[in-house]
Amino acid sequence: MTIGNPFRMTNIACIAITALLLSPAGSRAHRLAAARLQPAEYLQDPQEAQDKAQEKRDREQEARDRAEEKRDREQEARDRAQDRADRLQELYDDGRENLDEDRYDQAESKFKQLAEMNGPQTDAALYWKAYAENRMGKRDTALATIADLKKRFPQSRWQKDASALEIEVRQSTGNPAHPENQSDEELKVLALQGMMNSDPQRGISILENILNGSGTPKLKSHALFMAAQSGRPEAREILAKIARGQSNPELQRKAVEYLGIFGGAESRKTLADVYASTSDASVKRAILRSYMIGGDRERIFAAAKSEKDESLRREAIRQLGLVHGTSELEQLYQMETSLEVRREILQAFFLAGDSARLMQAAQSEKDSELRRAAVRNLGLIHSDDSGKALQSIYSKDADRGVHEEVLNAFFIQGNAAALVAIARNEKDPELKKAAVQKLSLMRSKEATDYLMELLQK
Repeated sequence: MTIGNPFRMTNIACIAITALLLSPAGSRAHRLAAARLQPAEYLQDPQEAQDKAQEKRDREQEARDRAEEKRDREQEARDRAQDRADRLQELYDDGRENLDEDRYDQAESKFKQLAEMNGPQTDAALYWKAYAENRMGKRDTALATIADLKKRFPQSRWQKDASALEIEVRQSTGNPAHPENQSDEELKVLALQGMMNSDPQRGISILENILNGSGTPKLKSHALFMAAQSGRPEAREILAKIARGQSNPELQRKAVEYLGIFGGAESRKTLADVYASTSDASVKRAILRSYMIGGDRERIFAAAKSEKDESLRREAIRQLGLVHGTSELEQLYQMETSLEVRREILQAFFLAGDSARLMQAAQSEKDSELRRAAVRNLGLIHSDDSGKALQSIYSKDADRGVHEEVLNAFFIQGNAAALVAIARNEKDPELKKAAVQKLSLMRSKEATDYLMELLQK
């Protein structure tokens, strides 16, 4: 008579044993009990390849995997594009920081790299490269760089600054320039501050001359900041002129930011006019963020509804979330057809802390991918209501992908009790196994007790 193997165990029991032996949350008694249950060898469950229900699940999983692979490829392409954009911005920011700190050789190197990458900031990179070269006394090289900028980008808004810099270079003596021999800009800034305090009208006039002249970037930046700080109508008008594009793009973006801080109906109207007239996505993005700073939900909502550039629409949607524009987001969600944009709106609901609308989407949205996105965002909100909603969704939604997202959400929340409840009642062996695997990684009494319960069956 053949006696069956007394140590025959399921995969789930093996997971439980391993977790208990390794987890510091398990007591010494638990670990000893688990060790006694370990077999020298064990047989796995027989394959159920012919089982029709399993075949159906496998086909559904394959379809989900293919869809997920497609989404992953698309996301990878977006990530690569974002990585490149981030790298371009990093080079620009590093170069400008080096200029502000008078590290002209390092600035030249950064802007040279940026220009060679041929991104949207190439004209700006050439201007700042020429600026750094001039500061180091490389007059001929600076003139060649300026000529390159003028030839390649005849419509660039850096042309005016480049022409002013060219005049400055040509008027130079040809002697190498050294930072220690330059005029003391800190004294100029202090003098300008004093003038703004003692004679604001004259100070405003000097500010405008500096911003329109060929001063250093650091001096112009200080002048623009002082204009924003003054709070005077004349200063607001200077900011408005620069925001409308009467300077280089860098100062324009700063003027947009300062107008948002400046506040007031006139500032908001100027920003709206610039948004309507410009085609520069970076300026529009800066305006949307200024709207957020000023709490201008109405104009953010208008951009989210009418903007043709999807990346800008998504930016507007994010800003709506940050200003808690949940009613506007709800309207957008109802009228939107793009899956990507609707997913962004669900993310904005999370930014606004609106768990109720996420619950509604997770429970009633017809598109399973959007239900999963809603569940993902709901899992980031740690509250009793979100936990109860996730439990309800798991019990009522038939989509396996939604079930998997709920398991992930409970794991992120550290909700071991909910995972134990699912593991106890789940009939699908793969989902049960997934729940137990997550429990095996959690350091909690509920998880450890349930793993012991599995081993003692």
